[in-house]
Amino acid sequence: MIFLSACSGGQKQTVPANEGTTPPVEKQVEINNEAKLLLNYLAKNGDYVNSREFPSLISVEPAFEALGEKTLVIDMRRPEVYKKGHIKGAVNVEIPGLPEFLTGKIKPFEYDKIILVSYSGQSSSYATLLLRLMGYGNVFSLRLGMSGWNPKMNNKWAAGISSEYESKLDTVTYTKAPAGDFPLLNTGKTTGVEIFDARVTLLFSEYENAAISADAVFSNSEKYYIINYERKDKYDTGHIPGAIRYKPGGTLGVIAEMQTIPADKEVVVYCGTGHNSAFVTAYLRLFGYNAKTLRFGNNSFMHDKMVREENTMSWQPYQKADTKNFPVVK
Repeated sequence: MIFLSACSGGQKQTVPANEGTTPPVEKQVEINNEAKLLLNYLAKNGDYVNSREFPSLISVEPAFEALGEKTLVIDMRRPEVYKKGHIKGAVNVEIPGLPEFLTGKIKPFEYDKIILVSYSGQSSSYATLLLRLMGYGNVFSLRLGMSGWNPKMNNKWAAGISSEYESKLDTVTYTKAPAGDFPLLNTGKTTGVEIFDARVTLLFSEYENAAISADAVFSNSEKYYIINYERKDKYDTGHIPGAIRYKPGGTLGVIAEMQTIPADKEVVVYCGTGHNSAFVTAYLRLFGYNAKTLRFGNNSFMHDKMVREENTMSWQPYQKADTKNFPVVK
């Protein structure tokens, strides 16, 4: 196979020159000790990322029906925005304050559901992954965020959809980069739980660096190792130039798969809406990867294509009807 450094670190698939010959056995790469300890810790605590609960999203209709004493809504938006209109009963806690709020201000397991709400559901998905890994099994991210709750709530989704780059889609299949070590975490900790605590505390304070726009990616796609987190048939219909497909449900926590994600390159993860990729991004950043989620996913660069192929490909294009008219209070 031929390595293409100009295609996000991936490789084009080619026909081997000597068909039928036995390929050389690749030497296994040992991963560093802190990565091992962290992987083992997460596996022993339920392997959430490969469970039926992943990703923990809730749509606006069931969220509205669940409102009551047994449901806590946490609005993660800025205080001045929260004051202009929010879900009745919602408390305002921005993302850096979530761990302290759940450990010191409430008794989380007194609730059936704790629903995190952000502007569009992107940052709440990122935070939900981290809280789920911390053991809060009743936390959910509101799909589409306040943009899906009420049309007057500064609809980020309506502004985020675009078809500007549909003509630039690539249909070449790219293979993964050669296996290497995980990023070095250098926490200095000696147990999995200590490493996890050190990393997760940091991640709650750095979400602003964990997202990227379609404009930035398409303007310089060669700069990134781009992960398409979709079904194969969706990948085959067209993807970001150089993007490599990673299988949902068969990547996170799988050493051989994660080893093919370069530790020394900026990584962009995208899916249909940006919700799943936000979950994936948070997990990769936990292990030290410089990963970013593509805001609004495919909707941010090929929305018209998603609408045309909605029935045949099961795309999830944002539509005006997806934003409901549920009540808000000030």
